Amino acid sequence: MTTNKKKRLLFVCGSRGEWGYIRPIIKLCKKKKITYKLITTNMVLLDEHGSLINEINKSYNVSDKIMMSLNGDTHETMTKSLGIYFTSFVDSINRIKPDWIVIAGDRGEQFMSAIAGAYSYIPVAHIQAGERSGNIDGVVRHAIAKISHIHFAANDDASRRLRNLGEERFRIFNVGAPQLDEIYNNQISYKYSKNKGNFFLVVFHPVTEEYNNNEKYINIICKSLNTFKNKKVWILPNNDAGNSIIKKKIVELRRSDIEIYENLTRSEYLGLLKKSELIIGNSSSGLIEAPSFRVPCINIGRRQIDRVQSNNVINIQCNQKEIAKAIKKATSKNFRVKIKKSNPYGDGNSSSKILKILQTIKIDDKLLIKRNTF
Repeated sequence: MTTNKKKRLLFVCGSRGEWGYIRPIIKLCKKKKITYKLITTNMVLLDEHGSLINEINKSYNVSDKIMMSLNGDTHETMTKSLGIYFTSFVDSINRIKPDWIVIAGDRGEQFMSAIAGAYSYIPVAHIQAGERSGNIDGVVRHAIAKISHIHFAANDDASRRLRNLGEERFRIFNVGAPQLDEIYNNQISYKYSKNKGNFFLVVFHPVTEEYNNNEKYINIICKSLNTFKNKKVWILPNNDAGNSIIKKKIVELRRSDIEIYENLTRSEYLGLLKKSELIIGNSSSGLIEAPSFRVPCINIGRRQIDRVQSNNVINIQCNQKEIAKAIKKATSKNFRVKIKKSNPYGDGNSSSKILKILQTIKIDDKLLIKRNTF
């Protein structure tokens, strides 16, 4: 394929995090009249996880909604759900016939999308490629790298890692993280952050490798936070294995100083993050978005431990003593003034860089037939 026509892009979204990656790019597609299709799946479609699809439908056209999530909240149901998605996605790309499949991050449905693209000889572009994180997602991210055709890295560290994985240099582009674009363009809503005073933003997702410990972890976190008078704003977890016990405990242990949200719009979440005294838990937003607001992040456990970090991050294990010590450090004036103004994940211009590359790079055998450099 060597024509000069605008390339047709197919985006995949299965979670809140992925929507943060791709929304600014899709928004720019609309502005530039670039043809795009959007497939939604996984927790995006689930009522019990806030029905993100309702927000998406208000502004964007959704081509396919692929229901994949089996009930049961175990490793088995999580894995079988990926198989359901894979077969349905193959049908979708055969019908849509995109020039590019654009995926983001490190979750299972993105991995299945990359496999389908590779075997269908449709080029796959991977956003946030080459990073490390501390659980199965980190392994999946690198597996995606080996079958994706181009890699959009968010920093130099990720770019180097992709080269060390044997990826050819012409495939690697250091463009920053597109989820920062809306921050630097001030696309933020303060609907839920007004008149709250000093509050902690809490986002804790299941750690799939430590499935049997999730109840213990959430009990420790809730007990630790209850010793502080600040209001707590909880965002409920994604639908990885172990999420139901976390959600149940958060609701059971709820007190008058706690607010709970299943899901917020992207701009509303950014407003909460910006106005929070700190973010605590294991969400990537504490490492990627929070530095742009100079908000302290208390990162608990292994889920994000290997990511590139700014000095807003305090890494701890999940025990009450460490959590209390970290909160006192994060809320001190001395710590806050030391947080850098810069963000290692970009400067807010990633979406335009990504779109330019997707529209100009030549799709031929050199691109489609991959070779390792080692």
